Amino acid sequence: MPPPADRHDAYATARTLDRYVERLAEISVSRQALCDEDLDGLRELAAVAAEHGIALRSLVAEYLTLSRRAWADSPGARRAQNVVDLREVTSALLRAVGDATVALTEGYETAHRAAIRREEASRREFVDDLLEGRTDLGRLAERAERFGLRLVGPHGVTVARAGSPFGAGDRATRYIEEALTARFGVREVLITTKDGLLVCVSPGAASQVPHHFATQVRNAVSKDYQVAISRPRLGPSGIVRSYQEARSTLDLAARLGLDNPVVCASDLLVFQVLGRDRAAITDLVDTVLGALEHTRRGPQPLLDTLTTYFDSGCLNTTTARRLGLSVRAVTYRLARIRQLTGYDPADPDQRYTLQTATLGARLLGWPSRPLQRAD
Repeated sequence: MPPPADRHDAYATARTLDRYVERLAEISVSRQALCDEDLDGLRELAAVAAEHGIALRSLVAEYLTLSRRAWADSPGARRAQNVVDLREVTSALLRAVGDATVALTEGYETAHRAAIRREEASRREFVDDLLEGRTDLGRLAERAERFGLRLVGPHGVTVARAGSPFGAGDRATRYIEEALTARFGVREVLITTKDGLLVCVSPGAASQVPHHFATQVRNAVSKDYQVAISRPRLGPSGIVRSYQEARSTLDLAARLGLDNPVVCASDLLVFQVLGRDRAAITDLVDTVLGALEHTRRGPQPLLDTLTTYFDSGCLNTTTARRLGLSVRAVTYRLARIRQLTGYDPADPDQRYTLQTATLGARLLGWPSRPLQRAD
């Protein structure tokens, strides 16, 4: 077993080894068990070995080798008068070796668990600082290296939400993390959890990572999930902005009723822009589309027609097919919208205002939710 780097630890190790050899010799004569002080010394030695990165198997192998040598030279074995005496000596030594092995394992595992807890706490602190921008950016880049993440160049953030919250170390999280690191390496991706979400930080140049992440989420969760992909940004502060964008994209997709398993922030930019001035977009929806409330069936059928019409490239035939209506019915509805609102969906100059108001209605959840007018 390699000696610990600290001289005090090396001295303590030598003392424990000498004490162990002496105790085996004594036990071969007295045929008693190792005392609590002996076992505590072995546990402490194993803890030191764990802290210095010595493998448990190396530690146990060293002690078993030492035990074998001490056994051959034990005074009890030399003094044995008959087979019965030798059997008792052997039994006492076997018990001592077994107790010592258990003590070593206990000490090592206790120290190892403590180290894991410290590492997990340190990693969680780093992740929180990284995603919330709560610390010096230069220092953050240094800490990132410790966890295998290089904050050089632009990075993007992909966030997944599922019916059951993701937790650190749970089955789904482990599956996704192992799949991503196996394909891209630990220095290319950081997988973590935050507020029940699963978060993936990856270099902007590795454009395939977000979609592979989404695939693994689908494999692990199967259903009732949604993944949001941010735009890449430069530096640690960019990661904070990308994380916030991915989260807000998930929330916006939920508000819009989008059931796409993967949504890109870039595809919802128009809604982000509209949402920045809620009072203005509310006024626009009220002014442009408010008259649709006066129809017998309410505004929803005509609003659905407008949404489908714009999504279909302003083609009546495609709109009719998607809505399951005749072309004549679609033409009638568009004429009714022009009559009520004063805006013609077929007129390029008026179409933009009408389409913007339609997008604003989706953002506000109107007409299911009443408009919260400023006045």
